[in-house]
Amino acid sequence: MLQKTSGIVLHSLKYSDTTMIVEMYTKALGRSSFLVPIGHSKKSAVKSVLFQPLSLMDFEADYRPKRSLFAIRNVKPYLYSSIPYHPVKSSIAIFLAEFLYRVVREDFENDQLFDFLKNSIIWLDESVSDFTNFHLVFLLRLTSFLGLYPNLDNYHRGDSFDLLNSCFIPSSSFQHSYCIRSDEAGTLYQLMRLNYGTMNLFKMNRIERRRCITVIIEY
Repeated sequence: MLQKTSGIVLHSLKYSDTTMIVEMYTKALGRSSFLVPIGHSKKSAVKSVLFQPLSLMDFEADYRPKRSLFAIRNVKPYLYSSIPYHPVKSSIAIFLAEFLYRVVREDFENDQLFDFLKNSIIWLDESVSDFTNFHLVFLLRLTSFLGLYPNLDNYHRGDSFDLLNSCFIPSSSFQHSYCIRSDEAGTLYQLMRLNYGTMNLFKMNRIERRRCITVIIEY
């Protein structure tokens, strides 16, 4: 049965000289695997380029419930204006696609998650400046879809953050090593309150940004 849907590329792997397997998060099917024909002609080469990390497209899938790989046809890509050509944006796209590939496992329809991913990627593509914190805000917003978003109402200045129990705690209540100290917890709290439109107001240097990524991945 042909199923029209939209998809976001998470990962691709060459399967043979003529095919590759593409993992996508789709609007209608959730996370699914697709068998995509490739070849050595110029037409085929252009086709394989369409399946870069975080590529967005509409297509038809030959959906059959008992199969784990679906054929794909009539691909209509969303033409990005900057992500494939901007070194920082393309690096962010590769990182986020790999992260989503590892953590998003839903094989069922989730319109809210798909729309969040799609709208976020388009925002990044269309942004002209002030996107250096994009991947941090993206990952923190993603936690709400993964069931990990903490209760910010319990935060008090000087609190630490318990990574295991997903909550802010008084700094005197450290019980294990999976807690981050109060200054880093304060940074995390500030980032969780931001969106793409306001994230440029929060200034961080490269070292602080890398530390945030480490904490979020561990979380």
